[in-house]
Amino acid sequence: MTKTEISGIAPFFIVRNVPAALSFYHDYLGFDITFQGPGDDIFFGIVQRGAAMIMLKDIGVEPVPNYTRDIKKGIARWDAYLYVPDPDALAEEFASRNVAFFRPLANDDDGLRGFEVKDADGYLLYFGRVL
Repeated sequence: MTKTEISGIAPFFIVRNVPAALSFYHDYLGFDITFQGPGDDIFFGIVQRGAAMIMLKDIGVEPVPNYTRDIKKGIARWDAYLYVPDPDALAEEFASRNVAFFRPLANDDDGLRGFEVKDADGYLLYFGRVL
């Protein structure tokens, strides 16, 4: 039996303020806003860039990014890994938009090349690829 392709996955982030989160992803990271609503009371939104999609929702609780969790085994650093074929070009694009890098573009000990950005709610995104 052949496997049907799965072409994407969308993290679901709890945020403090959906319009502010949408603005961050659109203005700084170049995502398109594909949904916001419902109506004038915007408490849910979706942003997309290429095959990367992120859902954002305000449910009246504080966001809990992975690095803030009390875990007992190792570290759960990233909230999302976004595959980028050319992280150097994307880092340059983000720098031109004055994005603050949490960790700059580099090769790391895990055999990855990329960089980290923290969003408006503290979620840590890794943009990169395998070396």
